[in-house]
Amino acid sequence: MKFMKLGSRPDTFYTSEDLRCVSSEVSSDFTIEVSGSKYLLHKFPLLSKCLRLQRMCSESPESIIQLPEFPGGVEAFELCAKFCYGITITISAYNIVAARCAAEYLQMSEEVEKGNLVYKLEVFFNSCILNGWRDSIVTLQTTKAFPLWSEDLAITSRCIEAIASKVLSHPSKVSLSHSHSRRVRDDDMSSNRAAALSRGWWAEDIAELGIDLYWRTMIAIKSGGKVPASLIGDALRVYASKWLPSLQRNRKLVGKKADSDSDSDTDSSSKNRLLLESIISLLPAEKGAVSCSFLLKLLKAANILNASTSSKMELARRVALQLEDATVSDLLIPPMSYKSEMLYDVDIVATILEQFMVQGQASPPTSPLRGKKGMMDRRRRSRSAENIDLEFQESRRSSSASHSSKLKVAKLVDGYLQQIARDVNLPLSKFVTLAESVPEFSRLDHDDLYRAIDIYLKAHKNLNKSERKRVCRVLDCKKLSMEACMHAAQNEMLPLRVVVQVLFYEQARAAAATNNGEGKMTELPSNIKALLAAHNIDPSNPNAAAYSTTTSIAAPDDQWSVSGLKSPKAKLSGTLRSKLAEDEEVDERFMNQDGGRTPSRFKAFCAIPGRPKKMFSKFLSINRNSNVKN
Repeated sequence: MKFMKLGSRPDTFYTSEDLRCVSSEVSSDFTIEVSGSKYLLHKFPLLSKCLRLQRMCSESPESIIQLPEFPGGVEAFELCAKFCYGITITISAYNIVAARCAAEYLQMSEEVEKGNLVYKLEVFFNSCILNGWRDSIVTLQTTKAFPLWSEDLAITSRCIEAIASKVLSHPSKVSLSHSHSRRVRDDDMSSNRAAALSRGWWAEDIAELGIDLYWRTMIAIKSGGKVPASLIGDALRVYASKWLPSLQRNRKLVGKKADSDSDSDTDSSSKNRLLLESIISLLPAEKGAVSCSFLLKLLKAANILNASTSSKMELARRVALQLEDATVSDLLIPPMSYKSEMLYDVDIVATILEQFMVQGQASPPTSPLRGKKGMMDRRRRSRSAENIDLEFQESRRSSSASHSSKLKVAKLVDGYLQQIARDVNLPLSKFVTLAESVPEFSRLDHDDLYRAIDIYLKAHKNLNKSERKRVCRVLDCKKLSMEACMHAAQNEMLPLRVVVQVLFYEQARAAAATNNGEGKMTELPSNIKALLAAHNIDPSNPNAAAYSTTTSIAAPDDQWSVSGLKSPKAKLSGTLRSKLAEDEEVDERFMNQDGGRTPSRFKAFCAIPGRPKKMFSKFLSINRNSNVKN
């Protein structure tokens, strides 16, 4: 780092009892008191360079001159005093701010003497400090001890401008020889500007700044318009990981502090909250500039620190833009208060999903003419066919991306439901709201959703009959795999209506998949055909109702498989018998459709013989055969 030496005489200052004196043949003629320390000095060298001391001596006949609120304290004053005596002093980025403020306080300007301390410090500051990368950062850090003086003297603003200009320029033009975290090596200096900037060589160095100075520096960098949004996002991630690590590691401790009323804890929480909200305000507007995982970590910290509602809503909106990139663990956000009975903040996730669905509805239509009919004037109608084709292709891509995102988010929500379902304090309404927030078409299968419902019913065994029906209302039995159906058919926690539907659809599926000896499909009963047609299933297509089993993130105790079940032949009838004993009538809405008449699908189920037909027996033996093989 750069430094400057002024003066040539040796240091003759010494301490005698409680006084600081100068060794000289001439006796001291006045005393100066600074921050409780007294100096016995000589008027001539000091008054010849310090206009403030001249005026104070002329206005007050007292021999003791007091300098209250002296910037920089005794160290800065002694530096100025030694300059007056011609004693050698060293100026660097670490003390130039204090020296400059002290010189300004003493009015050591050119009006008093040419080549005075203020002039020499300004020359060194402009020619050396501002030209060095590390020097500029260190100097900017030291301005925090003198905020008002630094602002008045434009030291802070000049350092910020110098740092921003270096970030925007090629690293080869920046003096990095003394950088603390040198990001660019000498052999990389010949690389192009884009490759150099892509490494974000400046992020860790400026992360040492306090949040106030960091915020101003980042604003200056962003206003330059040359740094990609992704690098801005990376820099914010580096800064957050440096200053907010304890919030993720010690959530309970931080939560207790946030709920306490002590002044020290309140001040610490307020500082961290200000830091977090400042980071949020600096997030780039471009989608993908920061990862979805990072945004959700900020949201977790916002809940712990009880950040403003506007900050949390802004994070929720940004998360919704790239929700398909999130993981289940990212969505496990702790509640706002440590005293909360729930394990996770489900409301904020519901808000994110709501924002995601709203943004999905705003996606471009699949046809360039849809939504534009009657809105385009003749000038627009006269556009070339090539432009219309380009718009059509772009809208198709946008619509396809939106549909793909919804499919991914549906899988994410089902996995999230499996995790929060274990919370015994999770209200039924919140679980159902999240399950219903996903469009029906985005769930290609309902196996993961069934796992979540199964976990919830096991964790909430006190639910009454109507509540269990409400939980299962979102479940579509047609979209369950054979493995899930076999488990559901023997799940005594499920309502009778769900078990009936599962048995019927699996019986119909088994019948459709059974081939006779001539290689032809077995003719299905008319009642089965009617039921399949009512649910848009083609009886001639045996794969129409087949859905693949999906991977679950549930704990091993919550996973299930057909191989772990006994032969369902007797078990199924036992389950139905217990269900019928518990509930003498099927769901009223299920029974009273079509103006109170018995619905066709229930008639079809009742038409199934008491003893399973050959094809039904074959279906029921699937699990038994698998057990024998195992």
